[in-house]
Amino acid sequence: MPHAPDEGSRAKGASPPSAETFENQVLSLVPSLRRYSRSLAKSDSDGEDLLQDCVEKVLVRRSQWRGINLRAWAFTIMTNLYRDRHRRSSQHPSVEFDETLGLTAEDVSGDPLEKTRLQQALNALTPEYRSVLMLVVVEGYAYRDVADLLSIPIGTVMSRLSRARRQMAKHLAEDNIVTLRRPK
Repeated sequence: MPHAPDEGSRAKGASPPSAETFENQVLSLVPSLRRYSRSLAKSDSDGEDLLQDCVEKVLVRRSQWRGINLRAWAFTIMTNLYRDRHRRSSQHPSVEFDETLGLTAEDVSGDPLEKTRLQQALNALTPEYRSVLMLVVVEGYAYRDVADLLSIPIGTVMSRLSRARRQMAKHLAEDNIVTLRRPK
């Protein structure tokens, strides 16, 4: 039985995938890219904007893809887009009005505070720690792949991941303090 190439990889000398195949491969990456974009942006709406810009750039720059690993290429584009936005926004800070401030969605989890606490802990991380944590823990990338994606040494990946995990655990533990009183 022939082995199908994994998402986004192709052998040297092989012809590029058709536009339809390429678009289907990009489409299959959207859930992972969405999670990553939201974690970077710290907001669903900003994350959706980042996702849309990333997918657009991937599709427009299809001819620049070398055919090795579409997933890694797309994540690299998203990381670079986020860095560019972050750099621009820090040079030109602005205040946004959020029209949905008073609206909440129904929470279907067992612990209504669980999602909020986890989001707060993630948002408390620096962007460098958060991106490494999301790529390794949520997206399942190997340390070497994350190092290549972010253009940092593998030791830095391991260090940032360790610190991110410690900070997350500390932040979540602080929210779990329950005072017990001795019965009288």
